[in-house]
Amino acid sequence: MKHCISLIDYTTEQVNHVLDVAIKLRNERATGKGNDPILKGQTLAMLFEKPSLRTRVSFEQAMYELGGNAIVLSNSEVGLGKRESVADVTRVLAGMVDGIAARVFEHEKLIEMADNTDIPVVNMLSDYSHPCQALADIMTLIDEFGRDLSGRTLAYIGDGNNVALSLAIISAKLGINFKISTPVGYELDQSEIDKILAHNPNFSYQAFNKPVQAVQNADAVYTDTWVSMGQEEEKAKRLEAFHGYQINDMLLEHALDHTIVLHCLPAYRGIEITDEVMDGPRSRVFPEAHNRLHAQKGVLAVLMGNL
Repeated sequence: MKHCISLIDYTTEQVNHVLDVAIKLRNERATGKGNDPILKGQTLAMLFEKPSLRTRVSFEQAMYELGGNAIVLSNSEVGLGKRESVADVTRVLAGMVDGIAARVFEHEKLIEMADNTDIPVVNMLSDYSHPCQALADIMTLIDEFGRDLSGRTLAYIGDGNNVALSLAIISAKLGINFKISTPVGYELDQSEIDKILAHNPNFSYQAFNKPVQAVQNADAVYTDTWVSMGQEEEKAKRLEAFHGYQINDMLLEHALDHTIVLHCLPAYRGIEITDEVMDGPRSRVFPEAHNRLHAQKGVLAVLMGNL
């Protein structure tokens, strides 16, 4: 494993290895003794085209707890692809730091970075993929249902976006059944599903337009904001299109008694999810957010610490 750009590039064994390392590091941390400084003397450059809370704190804290350092660079400082080309920025950083993590709008920028350096490049979010979020989500499912998730069912309700695609990819690799419910016009790209199925022919994937159909028999129900950064001009149109896709108590009446609820945050309470669900007994939203730290540790330890 050289980079972490999209989980579609990983084998099932590689995904499981990152998860195992993440869980091991989390368990070590829980003892109060902390982790070994396996990244001592190493620095991660973190480039942000988009604002961040969980991503920045989890990556920066992960580097600190593993003995390394992090340098945070905002878009106003770098101007990735505008003030300076993506390739030039990457080549400069590659001679000064040990890894690059980037939170970008266009996924192609990450691919270009990886093509221009031998040091690890980590996707902190792009319009195509959010692999580190998906790893944290799977850790949360493991906490609830055990290490072997094969045969479990994950239902995603809402926009067929980068998070949904990353969840579909990792579900296919781990034998998780994946159900998604989106409004017409907001589905996952079928060509992307075809790619996943080509590598994972036994993947159980079902797409619906009615949320009730997706939540039935699901072990976990997942949602995300309906209006992501960069889509603000579409807000009114999207809110109308997604009417009826809210995660609320009425919808969860059709779920199993043990069904849990996940959200990658930030959540717009009262829109895609209600307060009652977000703060209710089914919610694992905040443990899920905390698992971002441990998932990032797993990624960084494998890519930069050679674990």
